[in-house]
Amino acid sequence: MEFLFDYGLFLAKIATVVIALVGILVLAKGLNGRHGSQKGELEVTDLTEQYKNTVHQLEEHLFDKPLLKARDKATKKEDKEKEKARQNEIKKAAKEGDLSHVRESRLFVIDFHGSIDAREVSSLREEVSAIIAVAIEGDEVLLRLETGGGMVHGYGLASSQLDRLKSAGIKLTISVDKVAASGGYMMACVADKIISAPFAIVGSIGVIAQLPNFSKVLKKNDIEFEQITAGEFKRTLTMFGENTDKARDKFQVEIEETHGLFKDFIAIHRPELDLEKVATGEHWFGNQALNLGLVDEIGTSDNFITHACKDREVLNVRFVQRKKLAEKLAGATGEAADNLLLKWVSRGQRPFM
Repeated sequence: MEFLFDYGLFLAKIATVVIALVGILVLAKGLNGRHGSQKGELEVTDLTEQYKNTVHQLEEHLFDKPLLKARDKATKKEDKEKEKARQNEIKKAAKEGDLSHVRESRLFVIDFHGSIDAREVSSLREEVSAIIAVAIEGDEVLLRLETGGGMVHGYGLASSQLDRLKSAGIKLTISVDKVAASGGYMMACVADKIISAPFAIVGSIGVIAQLPNFSKVLKKNDIEFEQITAGEFKRTLTMFGENTDKARDKFQVEIEETHGLFKDFIAIHRPELDLEKVATGEHWFGNQALNLGLVDEIGTSDNFITHACKDREVLNVRFVQRKKLAEKLAGATGEAADNLLLKWVSRGQRPFM
């Protein structure tokens, strides 16, 4: 009897801790929601300038100072002449009322490191909108993409944001240094060109949904579960009730339909792909993906950017939101709450790609 009392007390303590943690998560989630609506700002970093500074620092250790001084003098003279010519072009264009073609084309670099629900799409939206607003003919965008995919609707929206660049006539290159799988590849296929590192993971054109079922555990402990819905298929599979073959069949149909939409999307953007061969849910490394036509070139984002810095201005564009310490804690805890909810609830009713 004493053992049962101690055991019950232990369970009560555990329950208290769990309830407290849930309360903290809910509070943090609420704080995060209130602060999440605050407007952020764009950060623009001149990667060309960074590249030139790096090269200059190394050259100081490799070459004689008189040689570098003479070269720098000649470079400054050349830059001065170019700037003078550019100013004349600006004055002429200002008189004509058209300043859209008085600068050279630029490469804009943006990053997308995707989470399971693609929450980063909010920043991507702002970055894309800003680039479209200032882009001129000849400008190009490089997206450094890294994600293993996630929720269908989140990555569908992320792909649509990239499609805005294409609709605006802006060339889009996507570089995959580590992974662009499933929903990540859905984003990548929008690009005019996909670059992949040799061992980057690419593909996984498939859809998955999975959930545990606790109905037997509830029955064993004489716990009843009730679920009331309106509409025959408002809820198909469930975590706590008994799942029927009819519900399983319906859910399988929905998964297949989602996979079909996924394949149709890829077929539009990369019509040369043999979908029967690559849309099996498998993934491949970069070199294999090149042979299958999933990517267009083997390389890294570093090589692409370094080469571009030699010829034109390269700007990294990031939309950031300044947060106070309390907001950062709320955000981190809220993200943990999201992950718990996604793993234990959303996986049962929302397909993932």
